[in-house]
Amino acid sequence: MSGITGWVDFTRDLIAEDGTVRRMTQSLTHRGPDGVGHWTTRHAALGQTRLAAADPGGTGEVSVVAEDGVPLVAAVCTGTVFNAGDLRAELKGRGHRLRTEGAAELLARAYLEWGEAFVDRLVGMYAIALWDLRTEELLLVRDRMGVEPLYYHRGASFLLFGSEPKALFEQGQLERRLTTDGLREIISSGKTPGHAVMDGLNELRPGHVLRIGRDGVRIRRYWQLTAAEHGDDLDTTVRTVRRLLADAVGEQLVADSPVCSLLSGGLDSSTLTALASSWTAEHGGGRFATFSVDFVGYADHFRASHMRATPDGPFIRDVVDHCGTEHATLVLDSSELTDADARTGVLRAMDLPAGMGDLSTSGYLLFRAVREHSSVVLSGESADELFGGYSWFQDPAVVEADTFPWLARHSEDDASGAGLMDPALYAELDITGYHARRYQEALAEVPVLAGESRLERRMREITYLNLTRFSQILLDRRDRMSMASGLQVRVPFCDHRLIEYVYNVPWSFKSFDGHEKSLLRAAARDLLPGTVLDRRKSHFPRTQDPAYDASVIAEFGKIAGRPEAPLTALLNPAAVAELGSDGQDSLAGGRIVLEGLIEINNWLETYDVALDI
Repeated sequence: MSGITGWVDFTRDLIAEDGTVRRMTQSLTHRGPDGVGHWTTRHAALGQTRLAAADPGGTGEVSVVAEDGVPLVAAVCTGTVFNAGDLRAELKGRGHRLRTEGAAELLARAYLEWGEAFVDRLVGMYAIALWDLRTEELLLVRDRMGVEPLYYHRGASFLLFGSEPKALFEQGQLERRLTTDGLREIISSGKTPGHAVMDGLNELRPGHVLRIGRDGVRIRRYWQLTAAEHGDDLDTTVRTVRRLLADAVGEQLVADSPVCSLLSGGLDSSTLTALASSWTAEHGGGRFATFSVDFVGYADHFRASHMRATPDGPFIRDVVDHCGTEHATLVLDSSELTDADARTGVLRAMDLPAGMGDLSTSGYLLFRAVREHSSVVLSGESADELFGGYSWFQDPAVVEADTFPWLARHSEDDASGAGLMDPALYAELDITGYHARRYQEALAEVPVLAGESRLERRMREITYLNLTRFSQILLDRRDRMSMASGLQVRVPFCDHRLIEYVYNVPWSFKSFDGHEKSLLRAAARDLLPGTVLDRRKSHFPRTQDPAYDASVIAEFGKIAGRPEAPLTALLNPAAVAELGSDGQDSLAGGRIVLEGLIEINNWLETYDVALDI
């Protein structure tokens, strides 16, 4: 399954609301185009859409498990449980009779056998909803790393949930309202776990379960990182990382359609490609397929920076030749990146400002192209967060900064567009103070080890901040941009067993040769060509075409020139007037700030969001 939604209300008969539940479910058919299922009882309603490759044995129907003709549990789920085979065998050994090969029935049976503790046995990326007809309680579960999204809204006597906000909007009781806190979240260059921007809209945090019954709502954390002594030497650690990653890749290549991979020529995607192409060959598959994105004239316009040291193209070719993959590159020009339909598609996929400009649009278009080949693709998210790949892991000044490391190199005012915002409003937002509060909240969560050196403790903190805050931004974007086309992205580096192990590997091992991601590089040394092993980290490419920059400036100017545009309520007219045709060059934060403000305006306008600031 790939989209779930539902409604629990103890004060009304939801059987009479079946049409609303159907609309809620129908809003998610892009996530699961292979089937739609609904189930409604007096106080609970569930819906799901099915992506066949994500749940090969499923039927698309809501699974209702009964004993002796008495219904006990109804279940829907999204994502994939990678150890489903082992769970099925164990449940059968305990006397359970499973009618289907689908994940929803399996999870309902697991709940009947082990209660809420069944979540501890799961390996995968998933969001689950279970209605217990015996107790009239709803259980919501989200995977450990938050790969699968799960939103909810709690009213006085009801609760709505869904894989995307749009499903909740269809029910009609969730107001589309943006408060000061929501605006802070949008422009603060980060993601606060559980916060979903709109007033009253929440995300279930990764590794948590929510239970609602007549006595109220209880939320419990079922998984968290823990600090422990690392007893392995370096050689054993390298071998263990390789084994854990190879196992995760092998598990995630099982699907009922060909699985492919994104390939940037960087260490993360290249390692996944090498492992996956080898596994595919060993299991009798054909040539493994890989995909990348490029831009017209990118090499001509390329300017090296600390974010992107080199273009991807030459390194991609080296990996393709080395691994023998069947490769395709989507080459985009500026007109495609500024296409109104593509921009609208990104907005409708997110239901919120994406905040990443052309990165979101190019990803959206790339995933649409990949979907023509397959419905499942591997991607390398969270490798940099786990192994220390970002430049801020290597910069002593950033490491010591008393803030989120991705903010340390830039003024918070630059990143948030302070130069164009109404001064009084920006002062009220107090973005610096907001970051400080969120940073201290995050630090308080970090599990540390007694006796660690100051550096080891700090690098553990930075790793935790990256895994629980920064990674969530990228995982959210990846999910929405891919699922808009019914494409499931699997992320082997988010395997919780790998993360638990590497989190406790000392920084001295992770950086043993003085280079970024030393440990992962060592684990992949025999898999990749030397050019890729020696390559510096380079982020997902952004177009550097001056024509695209000019179009962004022009679009912002049109919005700022419309008094009825909702964004104008947030802007400083004098600063906008001074921006001029040189746009990004005269503005701190540059094009990214303008793209972000454009997205905010289009979101406020398209979704008719009320400003309460």
